[in-house]
Amino acid sequence: MAVASLPSLPLRWRPDPAATLLGGLGAALLLALAVIGPERLIAQIEGDRGITPVASSADIAITGIQVETTGNSPEEARLNGWREAQKLAWAKAGGPPMAEGVIESMVASVVVEREQIGPRRYIATLGVVFDRARAGQYIGGKGTAGAHSAPLLVIPVLRSGGVAQVFEVRGPWQAAWAAFNAGASPIDYVRPIGASGDSLLLTAGQPQRRSRAWWRNVLDQFGAADVIIPEARLERQWPGGPVRGTFTARYGPDNRFLESFTLSANDEAGVPAMLAMAVQRIDAIYARALADGVLKPDATLNNSGQMDAGLAALVEAARRAEQNAATSTDAAAAPTPTATSSAPAALSTFTVQFASPDASAVDAALAAVRGAPGVQGASTTSLAMGGTSVMRVTYAGEISGLADALRARGWRVTVGAGALSIRR
Repeated sequence: MAVASLPSLPLRWRPDPAATLLGGLGAALLLALAVIGPERLIAQIEGDRGITPVASSADIAITGIQVETTGNSPEEARLNGWREAQKLAWAKAGGPPMAEGVIESMVASVVVEREQIGPRRYIATLGVVFDRARAGQYIGGKGTAGAHSAPLLVIPVLRSGGVAQVFEVRGPWQAAWAAFNAGASPIDYVRPIGASGDSLLLTAGQPQRRSRAWWRNVLDQFGAADVIIPEARLERQWPGGPVRGTFTARYGPDNRFLESFTLSANDEAGVPAMLAMAVQRIDAIYARALADGVLKPDATLNNSGQMDAGLAALVEAARRAEQNAATSTDAAAAPTPTATSSAPAALSTFTVQFASPDASAVDAALAAVRGAPGVQGASTTSLAMGGTSVMRVTYAGEISGLADALRARGWRVTVGAGALSIRR
């Protein structure tokens, strides 16, 4: 027998989370345009903001080499300092004893972190980058072996002076992450520039969101699989005085805590160096978390249409009930000895629509229909929490008999073409 739906009681359409998110964003944008005008919104994404990350390479970088040398001229003193830094960096990297000329041939570049040049004296903090193709056989460096992470979106949150920011202005924390050479790291960092609409999409409040549909939409914008949140909190003791930084490594859409540490700078001029050191330590924290199997993409982000846990449990319960009903139907259909010669009533399948405001209403409707006389089995075919759900009922008899059986159990029944609608 053909199964048809009641034309007078259509099923209620419910949008998925992604459609709800996109619709909400569109409505909010239209409302903002109508209330405050487009000029102010444009002002929030224009201006002097955004720092392009440096090009990452796989070379071996050794930073924080302090030298103090002299010479007959400023140029000679500086050259002696660079040569001394190369030897110190080679030893710091764990390289074997080699001649100065051989070490110099493997140096790709010298990075000046801080320097003071006098007439015959040179004091500096330098970084030395060794070419991996030449030096890799002697010093392994970081990230030469082991697993690499999935692409991880970086949201560097800076808290300073009671204000939290990410890309609203060009901040020192963003600059430290943009200058970090992540090529030798096992972490695949996805670092936004911070210009244009990045300052609206990635804010200090974004890590507090828990919606997987929202996060999936954000991550898709940057081609990332998950998110990490390195957080820096700067506390200034007094104007021009020491600066204390508290740094925290977090990850995932739930903003989970990994590790935290503190650093300090003597004055404002030392803040950039402190932040650069903090980035390296946070990178080491994420690398250890990756090696320990902690830093891995959240499985709930891979399926934007994932059901709510309660609804998933309800669906699973309905499936088990359907299997039990099918087993009961097979058992009832098995031949049994009978003393009567009358032919059994033919089994028919009907569609029954019912209101389902919550999970308990679904269970109550299924239990009531299955308990009606003549019903051989009932299972849900469409669940719409908060709307109208549909079940398929196997009944030994005509649809009018099923309607009478349900009315006897206290239901108000509307009969359609091969379908029923029931309500309390």
